[in-house]
Amino acid sequence: MAVTRSNRRLRIKHHIRNRVAGTADRPRLSVFRSNARIYAQIIDDENGVTLTSASSIEVNGSEKKGINVELAKQVGQKLAEKATTSGITKVVFDRNGYLYHGKVKALADGAREGGLQF
Repeated sequence: MAVTRSNRRLRIKHHIRNRVAGTADRPRLSVFRSNARIYAQIIDDENGVTLTSASSIEVNGSEKKGINVELAKQVGQKLAEKATTSGITKVVFDRNGYLYHGKVKALADGAREGGLQF
């Protein structure tokens, strides 16, 4: 199998998911990043339920595509706002195989500013 960027990310993702799992007390904050959008959701892996989610579509509108660091930070803040209204304060961060810099780091920083602890 050729080592491509997507294969490398999936290999890293599997290693992370073997160690990180969300519980009812500390659900998992999972990030997905595409070329046009960024998505984040808080998941309870014990019950297999998504508790809350946020995306760049909610923050920026569906007609505009493209993400930058500021938009990713706003998505993190929006997710933290939804989570705190649901009573969630502590989460486990799952970067989903992406490197922890740029948009993924900005989303995490926005979630921390919004009140989530991880």
